[in-house]
Amino acid sequence: MWECIEALLFQPYLINSSTLQPQHTTSNTTSQHHYSNGLSRPPMSSRFRATCAIEKEEMLMERPASLLREGEDLQWDNPSTSSMRARFETMIRKAQDDICAAVEDVDGIKFREDSWMRPGGGGGISRVLQDGNVWEKAGVNVSVVYGTMPPEAYRAATGGGSDNKPAANKAGRIPFFAAGISSVMHPKNPFAPTVHFNYRYFETDSPPDVAGAPKAWWFGGGTDLTPSYVFDEDVAHFHQVQKQACDKHDLAFYPKFKQWCDDYFLIKHRGERRGLGGIFFDDLNDRDAEKLLAFSTECANSVIPAYIPLIKKRKDMPFSPEHKDWQQLRRGRYVEFNLVYDRGTTFGLKTGGRIESILMSLPLTARWEYDHQPEAGTEEWKLLDACRNPKEWAPVS
Repeated sequence: MWECIEALLFQPYLINSSTLQPQHTTSNTTSQHHYSNGLSRPPMSSRFRATCAIEKEEMLMERPASLLREGEDLQWDNPSTSSMRARFETMIRKAQDDICAAVEDVDGIKFREDSWMRPGGGGGISRVLQDGNVWEKAGVNVSVVYGTMPPEAYRAATGGGSDNKPAANKAGRIPFFAAGISSVMHPKNPFAPTVHFNYRYFETDSPPDVAGAPKAWWFGGGTDLTPSYVFDEDVAHFHQVQKQACDKHDLAFYPKFKQWCDDYFLIKHRGERRGLGGIFFDDLNDRDAEKLLAFSTECANSVIPAYIPLIKKRKDMPFSPEHKDWQQLRRGRYVEFNLVYDRGTTFGLKTGGRIESILMSLPLTARWEYDHQPEAGTEEWKLLDACRNPKEWAPVS
């Protein structure tokens, strides 16, 4: 979906067990989560191993207050003194709550929630809605993981590394920290668009046996729209919200990140994009971390106003079997990109990650027809043309 490191962040979730159905209540705050025993973390007696999960992952009966190490979580009396790790976790937990609440309000069905801990460090909270009234499949997942990784995993996760990152080609495992929120939502109605977003923060430390290797940190993420039918006003609205979020922080962000998004989500063997774009960025550390945290927060907060109004407009539109067939064909393109080009998916598959987690982004159903070509001038052709020839939906003045 975004980067190879997503395989590290989101492998251990979506455990297929009818016994794991803890309830949650979405809210507009994430100040503290408490349990029946009054503790902010679940007692060890509430933890158990699900036999259907990866053996090393521990499923939890209740979500933890923090996925960080003990004592590293947010200092609620003075948040500004907390680490970037703690503040980023707080941001993505709140975003998960807010976005899930907005989706549940429209769909009428609650997300299923699974929480897990990773013995090597960290854990995650996965929320999935399947066969809803509006969405066929939607997932909003957060994860915070830390530990060490071998140099080859580091190189894969960073596309080969760069001068401001550790010398991963040398011996020694590399300490890392990764936190992120990731989501894909596939609606039922072919006139309602799919959306994907993720925002993440990553740190590496000096490998213990590589003298002089620098510490490094960076932010990444993006939000992009994948409709089956083009409503110009909808796509323009989506891009305008992304532009507004970018412009609050740097007028150069939107044109740069819009182009990056168009380039990244290209299905090379077809010469077309997966969808109609949005923003995408990675390895962002060219300014103060506080400013980049504020930018990432702005972007995460833009998901609801950019996407939910489009769903409300289109979810009840009448459609024909032919419209549904076209949606299935476009979902086939989504599958092709994720399985062939997406670095997070391919990295996870090659390294033996948990299949249910890696393939969560895929739709429930998709379709491939031999040599399907929409007739020129049709609405289907309009979408395909827009995927082949990206437009400026929110022109920069």
